[in-house]
Amino acid sequence: MVIGVPKEIKTLENRVGLTPAHCADLIKMGHTLIVETSAGDGSGFSNEDYQNAGATIGKATDVYSKAELVIKVKEPLEKEYGLIRKGQTIFTYFHFASSRQLTEAMMQSGAVCISYETVEKADRSLPLLIPMSEVAGRMAVQKGANFLEKHNQGKGILLGGVPGVKPAHVLILGGGIVGANAARMAAGLGANVTIMDINVSRLRHLSDIMPANVTTLYSSQSNINEAVKTADLIIGAILVPGAKAPVLITREMLKTMKPGTVLVDVAVDQGGCIETCKPTTHENPTYMVDGIVHYCVANMPGAVPSTSTHSLTNATFPYVCQLASKGWQKACKENPELKLGLNVVNGQIVYKKIAEAFGLPFSEVDQHLG
Repeated sequence: MVIGVPKEIKTLENRVGLTPAHCADLIKMGHTLIVETSAGDGSGFSNEDYQNAGATIGKATDVYSKAELVIKVKEPLEKEYGLIRKGQTIFTYFHFASSRQLTEAMMQSGAVCISYETVEKADRSLPLLIPMSEVAGRMAVQKGANFLEKHNQGKGILLGGVPGVKPAHVLILGGGIVGANAARMAAGLGANVTIMDINVSRLRHLSDIMPANVTTLYSSQSNINEAVKTADLIIGAILVPGAKAPVLITREMLKTMKPGTVLVDVAVDQGGCIETCKPTTHENPTYMVDGIVHYCVANMPGAVPSTSTHSLTNATFPYVCQLASKGWQKACKENPELKLGLNVVNGQIVYKKIAEAFGLPFSEVDQHLG
């Protein structure tokens, strides 16, 4: 199979879909690799590295016109829509529920769209979301601590405090992979941390494994309303696989927060769990609403591509091998994890939560698997 790896064009997105080592392995299996020029530069991989692995270097048009399977990191942007061909398989993070424009563009393309974020194991874990959730959770605390500094319009608070001065209060909404990693980082820096979730079993588990400066709290709206009043850093870490994130913090609630409070909405890829959230970039990461700092970068792990690319591609590679060796239909038919990754097939939405998000027709995925 001909496999293409384009260069990511999202602002300051430095990750790449496959490393040279993974390309070499695929070539040994008999596949052909076309990598866009400079695709790996941001992650520390040169064109020569890919050529030494056996890949061909070409333009974006070469990648999309020749590849049967395209491996990316982030969703296609508008300038890429016209490059995607009918019947071509695109394997990447799509986060369709946050963008009707992207959803309709991929439907019109006739491509087969398999989303990293909805590939799901039998135990309901999300193997291709976990690596980047680990990175994003840890980065959320780093970024939040930075923007709490006064010159960044924050409160001027040191996250861990100092002897005789109390530390910051960090509120984390969601006790999944992002939330747990954020809690560990914030606690390690000495902050007082509250982590909220609606799953009592998960809260019990977190209570057992977290340091003493982490408190668990059931995520009712009244509890959230009270907690935001005293929080210095609030991290939105909500995930509903394949669906738009629920709004837990409204604009009205910003008025109850102290000026300079920092909001980091990691859920921005799925529409955000903060009403005033809108996607930002690493170039311009924050904005102010009612005196509250909003950090809503939609590709946080892209800032640490050396770590992120290796972590992500290690997780995606086994699935890439299956798609390349068997074709998307057979691979998805034989592997229920990949089957759940199918979102849009030949112009039709096959993942129910995406159809529900926009009131669009839904097609049962089994009808497309032959």
